[in-house]
Amino acid sequence: MTILDKIVARKREEILENKTQNPISVLEKSEFFDRECYSLKEALTNPEKIGLIAEFKRKSPSKGILNADADVAETTKGYVAAGASVLSVLTDVDFFNGSNENLIKARKVNEVPILRKDFIVDEYQILEAKSIGADVILLIAACLSPEELKSLGAFAQSLGMSVLLEVHDKHELLCSISPYIDAIGVNNRNLSTFNVDIQTSFELADLIPNEFVKVSESALSNPQTVIDLKNVGYRGFLIGETFMKTPDPANACRKFVEEVRNL
Repeated sequence: MTILDKIVARKREEILENKTQNPISVLEKSEFFDRECYSLKEALTNPEKIGLIAEFKRKSPSKGILNADADVAETTKGYVAAGASVLSVLTDVDFFNGSNENLIKARKVNEVPILRKDFIVDEYQILEAKSIGADVILLIAACLSPEELKSLGAFAQSLGMSVLLEVHDKHELLCSISPYIDAIGVNNRNLSTFNVDIQTSFELADLIPNEFVKVSESALSNPQTVIDLKNVGYRGFLIGETFMKTPDPANACRKFVEEVRNL
């Protein structure tokens, strides 16, 4: 089994546990469930911003602990103050040391779109995302069929949420495009091997229809790379590890945004 297979298998167990502990009737009574979601597209196409999706991630399966001490509320507020257009918060517990509580804390202190970064395989998780204050869900082509991508995407949009489709290669991209997504993210990290290659984003740029916001994810640590990707059509740039591995992620984010703007 690949790491992705292990994560998805555990995710299905977790969903069964959560459905028992927090049934849908409870999720729908959340203080956030009926709020109007912020738009991912609007945030990433704002000409006054660089299109940064700044991520709060304590751990990754490939790198281990990145930052055990950063405060989620202060860090995410700092990201937004530094110029981030969108926030991404990991909610996977077992492999990324994330939590739903982290996203709730970020929601309470920020007024920008928040992506629930997790491995969505069931409609329940989308209802759960809405209940904790997320505006955007991630659908990963590597662990969902084209039919599942359409069904889950349509369900999320019916709740007023935005959908970010994540692909890793040409085959996934061409099989996964549907009307039920708002943005397409190219993950430069192979989720089976965890190897990274920024060229993946450049190779797929022209294959992504212009009706979708183009997002590049992972392996983004050089401000010049953001400029180069903008030049081939990308409008969103998901960065987490580059910031989170430092003692002060928000300050690292501020410096990065300033460098991009000065290029």
